[in-house]
Amino acid sequence: MSRKIIITAAVFGLLAVIAGAFGAHGLEPLLTLKQKEVWHTAVQYQFYHVFALLFLSFFNGDAKLTRISYYLFTFGIICFSGSLYLLACSNLLGISNLMIIGPITPLGGLLFIAGWATLALAAIRSK
Repeated sequence: MSRKIIITAAVFGLLAVIAGAFGAHGLEPLLTLKQKEVWHTAVQYQFYHVFALLFLSFFNGDAKLTRISYYLFTFGIICFSGSLYLLACSNLLGISNLMIIGPITPLGGLLFIAGWATLALAAIRSK
């Protein structure tokens, strides 16, 4: 499982660097200040959870709970950061109905919270 977690973290880390650079340089003239802040938040939380995934790859706690944390962090990145990337670029992408994307962001946040809680429980249960 740790190999899979490291590969996932590496891919998300690579994408976070690309997204950060693209936001700072490619999107700079195209986004409003608020949209840039949203983009930055997406990159920031993606990086935080890349580090959480890397930690998981070396964690020797409860294997089942570690696997659950892995999936919660992974889908949290996709939902939280992914939806924020879309929201930041909604004007550029021609997305007018933000009601579809909006609820996905807090769902991603809940997945992050559940991932951290599951990691804590895995640590508590480890011997």
